[in-house]
Order: sequence, then C-alpha cells, then structure tokens
Amino acid sequence: MPLMPRPAARPGLDAGGRGGGRGGGRGGGRGGAGPQALIRHLNRVALLRLLRDAPGLSRAELAQRSGLSRSTVGLLVQELIDAGWLTEDAAEATGARGRRPTPLRLDGRGFALVGAELAPGVMRAVVLSVQGQELHAEAQALSTHEVDAVCRQLGDFVHAVSTRAQRTFGRQVLGVGVGLPGAVDAASGVLRVAPNLGWRDVPVAAMLQATLGRDAEPAAPPPLVLVQNDADLAALGEMEFGPRPVASPLVYVSCGIGLGSGIVVDGSLFTGASGAAGEVGHTTLRPGGRPCSCGRRGCAEAYVGLRALAAQAMPGHAGIDHDGLRERLQRRDADTVAAFRQAGRDLGVLLHNLWALVDPQLFVLGGESVVLGGDDLVEPARQGLAACAGEAGLAAPPLRVARSGEKAIAIGGAALVLRHLLQARPAEGLD
Repeated sequence: MPLMPRPAARPGLDAGGRGGGRGGGRGGGRGGAGPQALIRHLNRVALLRLLRDAPGLSRAELAQRSGLSRSTVGLLVQELIDAGWLTEDAAEATGARGRRPTPLRLDGRGFALVGAELAPGVMRAVVLSVQGQELHAEAQALSTHEVDAVCRQLGDFVHAVSTRAQRTFGRQVLGVGVGLPGAVDAASGVLRVAPNLGWRDVPVAAMLQATLGRDAEPAAPPPLVLVQNDADLAALGEMEFGPRPVASPLVYVSCGIGLGSGIVVDGSLFTGASGAAGEVGHTTLRPGGRPCSCGRRGCAEAYVGLRALAAQAMPGHAGIDHDGLRERLQRRDADTVAAFRQAGRDLGVLLHNLWALVDPQLFVLGGESVVLGGDDLVEPARQGLAACAGEAGLAAPPLRVARSGEKAIAIGGAALVLRHLLQARPAEGLD
C-alpha cells in the first residue's frame, strides 16, 4: 500500500510491494504483515481521514481527536510526510508560550487517481489528484459492443490516460477505478449483466489488468484495477469529493441510455447481495407498457432512458443524435421539449418510489440526459416528487444536479481507488 514510507527508487510504495485489490485479479502483497503492521495502517488511515475532513489540524489536535499518544502521532505523521501523503504549512502564532503548532494537510502531489466509465456508446476517463482536483479528462467513442474488442479498446484507453498521468504530470498512478453499466461483482471484477451492451459474466477487471500489465516493468507493477456499477461510483464521487458532512442516505440517480441509482448509507455503498441493488431502470413504471432492453415491458428505462427519450423527441430518427437533441432544445422545438418534460414527470414518479423505499436525505441527478435536458428534465421531476410528497403532507427530500456532469461516473472511479487505499484494513492479505 502506498501509505507506507517510500523507498527512493519506488515513490509511494511500501517495502513489501503493492498487494492485490478487489477486482484487480492480483494476489496478496509480498512479504506479509503482522498485527503491528495492521495497527500502524489503521492509525495512519485514521489520521489521513481526520485531515481530509479538517485540513490544518496540528499534531497535538490529531492526537486529541484520534485518541493516540502524541509520540505515536508524531511518528506516523513523519511516515506520511516521507511517503508524500502529507505536507506541513507554516507554523501558526497562537500567543501562547512554547512551540507553535504546525498545521498539516493532505499533499499527494506525486500521486494520481485514474477513473473511467464504460457506457454503451462512449468511454470516458479522468486523472485526479488525491484531493479530487481534475488534472485531465478525455472521451472516446465506442464503435462496437463485441466483448473482446471493447475490453481491448477500454484497456488501451485507460493505459494511455495512465501513461499521460505519469509522463505529463509526473505522478504515480495509485489505481484505476472503472464504472460499468450493469450489475457488478466488485470482489471478482466480473460484470454480471449489462442489458444495454448485451453482456453477461464478463471478467472486465482481469482483462483490463492484463492490458495495463502488458508494458509494465517488473520494478513498477501496473496499477490496481477496481470495477463497480456506474451509478454506485457516481454516488461515491459525490460523497468523497463533495461537501461535508455527507448526507445519509444519499441516492444518486444516473440518467442515460440506462437508468441506475447508487445508494450511500453512513459512508458505505449499499450494493445488495449480488451487486444489483439500485437497478431502478428495470423497475416497472407502467405494467404492460413499452418493451425494454432487459426483455420486460413497462420498465422505467423504456420511458426515461435516453434512447426512449430520443425516439419520442425525434420520431423516425435512428439512434441518439446528441447534437440534434441539443440544437432542438436550444431553439425550443415543441416536440423535443415535450419529450424531455414528460420523461421528467416519469422520473418524478420513479424518485417518489425510491424515496418511499430508501428515505434519503438527498437525491442527486446526473448523466447524459440531465446534461442534455437541464431544467426541461429536472424541474418536472422535482415538481412531480414534491407533488407526491404534498399529497401525503410531507416535504420531499432535496434534489440537486450532480456537480461533475457527464464525468461524474469517471470521477467516482477515482474516488473508489482513494477509498480502497484509505479503507480500514489494508488490501494485502495478513499473516
């Protein structure tokens, strides 16, 4: 794990090497670790999390808030400074006698997080700092849904972005998190089912890991690969890089070709028994209604999904013409505006159903449809949710639009890597 002091030849890596991660397909770390190493890791993570939530704490304040002794905090802080995770600000004048407290902050200037999204028509990737600052972003069209071809294209794409992070920005890539459009078994890295791709049981993480390891040198192994459902990652990105304290439960609803939701409860994703929790696009909105990509009829996706929305806005037009939809909305074409507003009303019903099930503190809407439709989609959804709440004499939970637009899922992939690094237990197997 890169939380250990770093040797000069391999910045950011601990002496035992980087171990395997969920979805990465690699084995445990070399050299093993005992109880003392686990305790040291837990304490380092606790200090890093404290400084994420409250930048500028001094060593004494960290000791007070963590319950650790000052001497232990001093040793751990020095390890984290040596490893490149922390930096010291100028000492503050307090007016009291004795040594002035030195504020500490997350640093990580030598590190980068890579996040990516695989969607039915496009792939996106971002490079972020550990604080969530965007360093680079790009997208690439997807021309086929054939499994091997797509995984090769995605692997080459992520490899190129990771190489850019290393060569252009001079940063070590700590890991790659990828959002996938369907039910994901994150532990094995397998995409179980993706109706809009027509995929079942595809070991995406292992295939990506093989591509990233293609040109890797023995002394610098390829970055860890983690995969998760796309809406889950978008919710994670809102939590990790958004305002604090984090609303709980937080429900992120992703509106694109498919519909999905990510549910965060007390800082953790709720993914269900098989990783399929939150697949709201395939809940029934209108029994016996329009056919859906999953084989059923009347699913929410068949009314709110971007493919269905485009068919209503531009009858007879094949596929999804993003530029055409945008141009029609800008000139206020009546049919296009009406299609987005009707989809928004249907989305409001879906949000009401989610509210009844989850009782969130906050809804966040994101995805291609939200970026394209803006208020023509969002306001009818907000009004529909409020109307349902009003009928019961209740106030609906707040609803806001995602901060990162179409990049929300890729940013969530980077957040997944950061959470993996700062999890309570180290990624490596312990003796």
